[in-house]
Amino acid sequence: MNIELQIPDTVAQAIRLPEERIVRELLVELAIALYTQGLLSFGKARELAGMGKYEFGRLLGERDIARHYGWEELEDDLAYARGE
Repeated sequence: MNIELQIPDTVAQAIRLPEERIVRELLVELAIALYTQGLLSFGKARELAGMGKYEFGRLLGERDIARHYGWEELEDDLAYARGE
């Protein structure tokens, strides 16, 4: 499934970013909002944002957003620590 959002021209023009950064920044903000509300996992939110684990985690930290750390994240971290 591919979702396409329609943003009115007046709204798009009001966004205070260079045109080439608007789509990327909106995807990052959407990913953060969905993650914060518990609607996306950390992995899927960072995928939507187009970021790696460290980069997305750091961004959450900069914004004082607590990580939702569950069993899946623990298993990933343990596997990483074991070199898997």
